[in-house]
Amino acid sequence: MSEFRGKTDSDSDEDDAGKSDVAMSTISRHDFGDESDQLSFSISIIENMKDDYGLFVWPCSVILAEYVWQQRYRFSGAGVVELGAGTSLPGLVAAKLGSDVTLTDDSNRLEVLENMKRVCELNKLKSKVMGLTWGVWDAPIFDLCPKIILGADVFYDASAFDDLFATVTCLLENSPGSVFITTYHNRSGHHLIEFLMVKWRLKCVKLLDGFSFLPPDKASGLSGNIQLAEIVLSCEQAEAFQNFSMD
Repeated sequence: MSEFRGKTDSDSDEDDAGKSDVAMSTISRHDFGDESDQLSFSISIIENMKDDYGLFVWPCSVILAEYVWQQRYRFSGAGVVELGAGTSLPGLVAAKLGSDVTLTDDSNRLEVLENMKRVCELNKLKSKVMGLTWGVWDAPIFDLCPKIILGADVFYDASAFDDLFATVTCLLENSPGSVFITTYHNRSGHHLIEFLMVKWRLKCVKLLDGFSFLPPDKASGLSGNIQLAEIVLSCEQAEAFQNFSMD
């Protein structure tokens, strides 16, 4: 369900770019649960139909957010980091379920980060928003110790895959026993993904068709070959890290 937020009389004093941004902005509403469920709620997302893909709710985000809702018992009280969050739908669902959520996106994408803050305010959620560029080892990343890492459609640029896996591995090592849950389009880059998982000593412990658990009313508006994967450190990597931490 979407509401179109159009121009007002005050727009006449703004420049053309400002008018264009307002005209292209929408607020979409995403429902979780039904009227019979006491825990049901909705999330409102500010979207902008500009060229920046971080300002639009993509199908992978809808599917990952639904998975978070259906797996809600895992999220109550859990520390959660969403990578490449963009409009942040999965992370905001986790926050609604009681997770301590940090929403992240590329440090250079200031407009996306500002929109993330506005969306948190719109939904009355106090999630943290921070810039985190994959493969850049700024001090804040070492302070993040999530039990669950979320990433919706983060496998879109093959040149960034290695930096993404380096970041995921760092976060998994920060919190032994943690998991990376991601949804992605099954594109031709899956062989590179498999190679890099071996390189970074990661393993997939669950792989699902993204539409297999999606309610019909949500599935009818989406398309694509989307998969959901849960990824963890391999046993050898996890044990080595734990032994190192104990020394």
